[in-house]
Amino acid sequence: MRIVLAGISHRTAPVTLREQLTVAPARLADATQKLLCLPGVREAMILSTCNRTELTVACDPQTPDFSRFLAEFFGIAETQFLGHMYSYNNIDAAQHLFRVASSLDSLVLGEPQILGQVKTAYAIACSVGAVGSNLQLLSQSAFATAKKVRSETRIGSAPISVASVAVDLIGKVIGSLRGRRILVAGAGKIGGLAAARLMRHGPESVAIASRRFENALDLAAQLGGHAIHFESVRSAAAEADVVITSTGTSGYLFRREDAGELMHARTSRPLFFVDIAVPRDVDPELRREQGIFVYDIDSLQSVSSVHRNTRSCEAEKAEMIVAQEAIRYQRRAVARDIAPTIRGVQAAMEALTQTELRRSQSRLRGLTPDQQNAIRYILGGVTNKILHSMIRCVKQAAANGDSEAVGTICALLGVSPPSLLQAGGGDSDPLAMDNDLAGTIASSGIRYTAT
Repeated sequence: MRIVLAGISHRTAPVTLREQLTVAPARLADATQKLLCLPGVREAMILSTCNRTELTVACDPQTPDFSRFLAEFFGIAETQFLGHMYSYNNIDAAQHLFRVASSLDSLVLGEPQILGQVKTAYAIACSVGAVGSNLQLLSQSAFATAKKVRSETRIGSAPISVASVAVDLIGKVIGSLRGRRILVAGAGKIGGLAAARLMRHGPESVAIASRRFENALDLAAQLGGHAIHFESVRSAAAEADVVITSTGTSGYLFRREDAGELMHARTSRPLFFVDIAVPRDVDPELRREQGIFVYDIDSLQSVSSVHRNTRSCEAEKAEMIVAQEAIRYQRRAVARDIAPTIRGVQAAMEALTQTELRRSQSRLRGLTPDQQNAIRYILGGVTNKILHSMIRCVKQAAANGDSEAVGTICALLGVSPPSLLQAGGGDSDPLAMDNDLAGTIASSGIRYTAT
């Protein structure tokens, strides 16, 4: 079975496009089921966060039409996003997913939230019956790789998140937060992290708003802030110096036409919005109004690059672990994928043996039963020796990614080659069986990007 991963991320698409292709949590199960219905797709999983939407499938050799699926599901033209998409096959798909789960491909290198998001995507796919043995092996390998990266490198030391980088951005833009009035719109995980980080900087006040008022009350009680009703968020913003938003609201929470209400009686005091929601909470047109400054999640790039540079050494170690684990995963996947082929080889040889015995039956009638059994025993022994050699050759060729050799052996016996090799091993030919794993990585052609 072939593994294909396709999608867009903060590396390939701006937030204006990503927000149009973000699957809301409430729609994720439905989207996964629809992806499973694409021709040739046998298993499916969708990861959708503020920084990426990725479709991972186990499928037949023909590549599914992912762009058409996205266009129909979100109701937008393919031309809007086609040039921003990427796609990986088999080991390259695995390596990419392992990098994502290990937060090597995150906007904020080393942030811990992404692994939980990948696990959630997997759990939802399992809940709708979209996961079989192929995505189970892939996902469990991704989780194990992320755990290994965390335990064997310091990439996750002093955890950094999108929320913490957003607070750092505020500090860079307006300086000290002492005496400032802050509004946090959204009491979810990201909003809670942002509020907790803000409290350390000694603001005059931190107001917390949530669509569920009890969530705002709980977070305010934990942090020493005060809760407000969601309906009052605009009037609270008018009194704030900084507004951080992460609500997941459908449509803009703050629109350009709200500028008058927001800036009334503020005199010359500016208002700063840091919008870390995708889809966005703040209309980008608001930045055109005098005294209003709007930063979205893509504005965090410059701040996050500082953290990335400080962790570059740990990132290189993590990249090596990911490359090693991708090779190990592919070996397991090929070994399992080739099992039906080996059974086919065994069945073909057994059929040849039985056919020849039947054809020779008339010539064996003059022999005693013991003599006939001896001939069958000898023939079976020869067959097993030939089989052993053939199976060893098939396994070795498959492990080396030598689809031509596997195909030749299978063609001679009239059996189907494994799908991983029919579809190609990926963007590279990675499976050289080298005792020295580092040598394997160096000679494999696997993409290695230490960022």
